[in-house]
Amino acid sequence: MITRDIITNKLREAFLPESLDVQDESHLHEGHAGHRPGGETHFRVYIVSEAFKGKSRLERHRMINATLAGELAGSVHALALHAKAPGEA
Repeated sequence: MITRDIITNKLREAFLPESLDVQDESHLHEGHAGHRPGGETHFRVYIVSEAFKGKSRLERHRMINATLAGELAGSVHALALHAKAPGEA
């Protein structure tokens, strides 16, 4: 299974999101730290979930980082997060 799919599956299971988009942006980081041939190192996540209601941005990021701890300790070098609760702009 590719890393993007693993991230998607873990976030779906943990947060039951209304919407989720996981983008592999590794190709944008060629020649930068953490990039490896074949990519799967730099990701951007857009997620909307009730689980984030009443949580600060820092709390939301911590929740996601805890869910993806194994990937962040391994193959994922960078993770850009856009975590919202339903109805937030």
